[in-house]
Amino acid sequence: MSGGVARAFIFAIEEINREVHFLPNLTLGFSVWDSGNSISKALQGIGGLLKAQGDPVPNYSCRSNPPLSAFVGEAHSSLSIPMARWLGLYKFPQVSYASSVVSLSDKTQFPSFLRIIPNDQSWSHGVALVLQYFGWNWVGIVAQDDDFGNQASYLLSDELRKVGICREFLMNIPASNFHKNFQSVARIMGTVSAKAIVVILNTFSFSLMLKGLSGRDVTGKIWIRRNIDDSEIALSCPNISQTLAISRQRGKIPGFSEFLGHLHVDETPENDYIKIFWEKIFGCKWPTLGLPCLSNRTEVEGSKFCTGKEHLQDQTISSLISNALSETYGAYTAVYSIAHALQDLISCDAREGPFGNGTCAESWDFQPWQLLYYLKKVRFWGHHGKEVIFDPNGDSPAAYDILNGQETPPKSFSLVNIGVIDTTGIRMTYAPHSVCSESCLPGFSQIPRQGWPHCCFDCRPCPRGYIAKKRDMEQCEKCPEDQYSNSHRNHCVPKAEVFLTYEEPMGMAVTCAAVSFSLLMVFILGVFVRHRGFPIVRANNAVLSYALLISLALCFLSSLLFLSYPTKATCLLRQTTFGTVFIVAISSIFSKTITVVFAFQATRPGSTIRRWMRPRILNSMVFIFSSIQLTICVIWLGTSAPFPAADTHSQPGYIIIECNEGSVIAFYCVLGYMGFLALGSFIMAFLARNLPDTYNEAKFITFSMLVFCSVWISFLPTYQSTKGKAMVAVEVFAILASSAGLLGCIFVPKCYMILFRLNGHTHKWIKRSPGGTKEIHLHTLPSASCSSASSRVGRKPIK
Repeated sequence: MSGGVARAFIFAIEEINREVHFLPNLTLGFSVWDSGNSISKALQGIGGLLKAQGDPVPNYSCRSNPPLSAFVGEAHSSLSIPMARWLGLYKFPQVSYASSVVSLSDKTQFPSFLRIIPNDQSWSHGVALVLQYFGWNWVGIVAQDDDFGNQASYLLSDELRKVGICREFLMNIPASNFHKNFQSVARIMGTVSAKAIVVILNTFSFSLMLKGLSGRDVTGKIWIRRNIDDSEIALSCPNISQTLAISRQRGKIPGFSEFLGHLHVDETPENDYIKIFWEKIFGCKWPTLGLPCLSNRTEVEGSKFCTGKEHLQDQTISSLISNALSETYGAYTAVYSIAHALQDLISCDAREGPFGNGTCAESWDFQPWQLLYYLKKVRFWGHHGKEVIFDPNGDSPAAYDILNGQETPPKSFSLVNIGVIDTTGIRMTYAPHSVCSESCLPGFSQIPRQGWPHCCFDCRPCPRGYIAKKRDMEQCEKCPEDQYSNSHRNHCVPKAEVFLTYEEPMGMAVTCAAVSFSLLMVFILGVFVRHRGFPIVRANNAVLSYALLISLALCFLSSLLFLSYPTKATCLLRQTTFGTVFIVAISSIFSKTITVVFAFQATRPGSTIRRWMRPRILNSMVFIFSSIQLTICVIWLGTSAPFPAADTHSQPGYIIIECNEGSVIAFYCVLGYMGFLALGSFIMAFLARNLPDTYNEAKFITFSMLVFCSVWISFLPTYQSTKGKAMVAVEVFAILASSAGLLGCIFVPKCYMILFRLNGHTHKWIKRSPGGTKEIHLHTLPSASCSSASSRVGRKPIK
């Protein structure tokens, strides 16, 4: 029993004895015997333990209570076989943690032998599965020439033949004098062509073979062995690469690391493996060691010597020793299997026992065969997450880890679990591979490399709106119209609907501006109605002023139709309402401008223009101009009316809910007609800006039309270059800005005159005559008329 296994054995017994509810009122004792890999020593140890006193004598025992319960061991099948034959004579329970030879499953020869591992038949089948999985169909076998090696190699050859794998060679080497032949073995290894070599050797022989292969050209060889995680190999020969181990499943032993932390070399001075472990942990050297991998390792320049007084608790315990070793965990589990059998034995109901007449075994004086009965039926869960049970042959169910040995700097050794073999088959979590191009992850598609084989490709991210759900997709899939690709391009997610709302800051600003300006228009209208008798109100047709104020208020309010979710009704009303009320405002301004121009033309003798200046005719002009715009809107709604639409392309990740204008031509006809009247008003007002009327509005109309035209000329290119909410916001801004321009340029000065300049009755102006003379007039007029200009004709200037 090696050092690590012995300490796991002792740790398990001490742990069980500390349990209050497990084996109550019963304390386990133990005795450890080192067989030294010798059959004679192993049998001598069994005889001594059975007799308990003096030299071992068959069929004779001097032992008194407490009884000897069971044996744990041996590791090597060559030692377990003779032990099992002897112990089987007395039906004495023997639980092995490592012996796997198939013959030990024969209960006629070995009736009291059990093991917590599967037999070699299962291991051979697992090796064949791994070779078949990787496509390695040309292999060699190196086995030791004893019962263990011969049986294992025979079983493996049979399994390889079943799956169609060819065997290049089978090399049987005597285990007793392997150290004399390892050089020739290493030489032969350099000549064979098989790359996968299955090694069926014990730890000592395998370390000798590795020693012989060091420095030889055996690159490309893959060594397949069981239990490559043995502490002796991992510590003494760490430079093991390209190795696969079909190893028994391992488990972690809670608290074992702390237990090893109190380990001292002085406790087991004869165990060379503990000294090897000491060197690895503390980076020191012992003067001499007997392992072949460490031959000639005495004093090394710059290295310190080990003293044995170092403390493990101050160092990091290697997981290779404390938790991972299958033999260490196997010994730990073997002790617990015996303990569970004892627990079942002492828990027996006296009237329902399994033995004659329903009797039970005595807790302090039971026979070995009685404990064996319970041991065969034991069933519990181990720390590795697997159930510990024995089949009728005394074997545990087949379960192996596939481990890949890897060298990591500086010259250390690590194991990577790449798969599992159990009763359901082989499951690989990671496998060594050789590919031209790595697999394309989800979200990427394969792009073949020009001039390369089909297995060589590049991975290209899927474009926006496309996804690749699986690995190695040749083409990306397009997302539905109402969905878009996520950031990883491996899943389509619903798009969010976007439209201009009252709740967002822009919508709030538009609403506040529209309502505020509308209220201001109502206030100005009230001022004009209250002061309708003032000359400044009556000067240019008060009815047109009222119509202009009302239409401007409606213009401000029409901007609210562009907010909220677009519906069929709002889409029909948006542009038509805006176009109609705006044309009323511009028509009123156009009529006001004509009034100013015609007023001066009517002063000429014999002029017939005076008849066209009647209020009814001017008001009719507003109606006619507005009717034309209304007719355009009716035709628009009747032929190709606006409707709600969803734009899924303009803004990635969003669905823009907007109003499709239906007929773009009709929309621009509405804007064009507005622009035509605005341009006409601007020209007429510009020509009449210097006419000497007391209340001439031409200058104010000129500025208002200049603002109006500037806003809408800027609107056209901006509107064409934007999408979604921004496009709606641009039009709303144009409506508010142009309406505010008309308000500010036309009505704000008049309100100022009415409210703050002597109630609007006194006026003052300076006029320059054609002769260059100045004429200053201060008048208090009771009223104003369109003939006011004629009343001043022929006056002499004051010089």
